[in-house]
This record gives sequence, C-alpha cells and structure tokens, in this order.
Amino acid sequence: MNSTLEYKGYVGTVELSENDNILFGKVIGINSLISYEGESVQSLRDDFQGAVDDYIEMCQDKGVEPEKTYKGSFNVRISPDLHKNLARFSALKGKSLNSAVEEAITQYVAV
Repeated sequence: MNSTLEYKGYVGTVELSENDNILFGKVIGINSLISYEGESVQSLRDDFQGAVDDYIEMCQDKGVEPEKTYKGSFNVRISPDLHKNLARFSALKGKSLNSAVEEAITQYVAV
C-alpha cells in the first residue's frame, strides 16, 4: 500500500501491520515524531488529524514555531563529475544550477 495523508500542510504515511491488524503512520518531512494509528481508514485519518492538531497546540503552548514540512530547500550530494556536467549544462542553457536541478527533478517525478 503506497498512500499518504495530508492535513494543514503536513504529510503522513499510511502503513499496514498485519500482525496487529491496524493501520499506522508518521508525519514525514519534519524532525519531530508525530505518529498515529487506526483500525480503519477513517479512524487512521481522524487520529492523523488529531495528532497534527495536538502537535500544533503543543508548540503554541511552549511558544515555539511548529516545524514546517518541505521548505523547498535540501542538500543533495552528487559525484564531482555530475556536478561539473550539471554546472556546464546550466551555463549553456542560461539557467541557474538550482533551476536546472528543479527542472530535472520535476521531469523525473512527473507528478
């Protein structure tokens, strides 16, 4: 099963535990651990939304900013040769390195 849940900008996984006969998951894209479970899709969704709401409320109570998912920047490590080729390609196309990488990833995932 490959599925995700989305709520208030947070994305969570959906997994199945056949041994326990439950669905479970965790919010992805942040450092904090937010997990949830349910015996049906609806109860999983409800627990996911409740867990996100609890996380946001806890952050407000502590006076800290909740982590945001997917800020749009991340570090990628590639081989020096690929880096050189990408920099050359970007320059020839009159693009920044970032825009060339974004275009390549967009084409790769084609969502």
